[in-house]
Amino acid sequence: MSDFMKEIIPKLISWRRSFHHYPELGFMEYVTTYRLGKELEKLGFTVHIGKDALKASARLGIPEGKDLAAHEQEAAEAGVAEDWLAKMRGGLTGLAAVWDTGKDGDHAAFRFDIDALPIKETEDGSHIPAAKSFLSENEGKMHACGHDGHMTIGLGVAAYIAARQSTLTGKYTLLFQPAEEGGRGARAMTEKGWLDDVDYFYSGHIGIQSLPVGTIAATTKGFLASSKINASFTGVSSHAGMHPELGRNALLAAAAAATNLYAIPRHSDGITRVNVGKMVAGSGRNIIPGEAYLEVETRGQTQEISAYMLQEATRIIKAAADMHHVTCTITPVGVTEEMVCSEELIPFIQQACKSSVYVKEVLPVANVSGSEDASFMMNRVQEHGGKATYMLFGTELKYPHHHPSFDFQEEVLAVAVESFVKIIEGRAENV
Repeated sequence: MSDFMKEIIPKLISWRRSFHHYPELGFMEYVTTYRLGKELEKLGFTVHIGKDALKASARLGIPEGKDLAAHEQEAAEAGVAEDWLAKMRGGLTGLAAVWDTGKDGDHAAFRFDIDALPIKETEDGSHIPAAKSFLSENEGKMHACGHDGHMTIGLGVAAYIAARQSTLTGKYTLLFQPAEEGGRGARAMTEKGWLDDVDYFYSGHIGIQSLPVGTIAATTKGFLASSKINASFTGVSSHAGMHPELGRNALLAAAAAATNLYAIPRHSDGITRVNVGKMVAGSGRNIIPGEAYLEVETRGQTQEISAYMLQEATRIIKAAADMHHVTCTITPVGVTEEMVCSEELIPFIQQACKSSVYVKEVLPVANVSGSEDASFMMNRVQEHGGKATYMLFGTELKYPHHHPSFDFQEEVLAVAVESFVKIIEGRAENV
């Protein structure tokens, strides 16, 4: 075990920096998927991509065709093989990698998200990616949430399975999921059936809380169910001075909706959230805006509370449109579910990590916030009688997630890989 970790750590650093250097947004991770897939094939995994990896119709928030086409061209220029690109065209990114030992045992699945964010990365010299020359080369895109680390951890776990396959039993499925940001990709993989016969499911996140490297949490509590929607308002443009009465102001409708969404009464049964994250409208000071656009999300502690928030948000958006005599189209672009970790896994993870070199402390639970579309995978496993958890891997956080200066301590990569390795070893010993 110690020899494996010593050998893999330099590779973890190299993989992470390579992924960080080339970030791609959700359903456009063509180069990322290809690089992951080729590494996994070298290790001996059976790799599934395109429609073999996810259910295309279950995706939400698919980028516009022109954006997909542009990124596909960039992927081809970056060296993605045509046979791979053909299967991924239209935003069918991400992959499933399977290792079946052929011996009786549990089916364990692991999920690693792979997408980046539309954030311009800081070039300040104090930012380690800038100082170490692995800053994002894709302008306006950045791994600002640790997903470059997550897929690196996935490759580390895969390397362990390949290296120790003769001592393992059962089956291992590694899901490298596209489009986690916005809750868009996990359901598409879930609906493909990858989790239907899984006994144990593990996923996790670097950071979220600022914890010392070496500290992990076996479970998390607090992720909210959520809905992501886009609202497009269509009015009538007109000259603001000569014929204002002929105009129908889409900007005012969008503004009314944006301000009144924050007035949704909070629910007595649990936590609620609402946010308007983007508004686009208008073309000039003397033109009544005929078009406007909002990006909105709602969250709730339970599925029922989340549904309440979405219902109220929809009502307010439509009412704002009616008030200003404009039409409105609301499009769902993302969703996550409530998730509850299987507490039965806590003592097992604690025991498995007792002999760890890099894991120093295992917290039974960490309180978190936000939302996670791994919820679809966890809930599917639990519905079929399996156990599932979502872990945290501690690191110092000088800046929050989704910040232009976000970074994590690379030592956490070894901690996370060893955590999953110890879990795999523990399962093998219990068979």
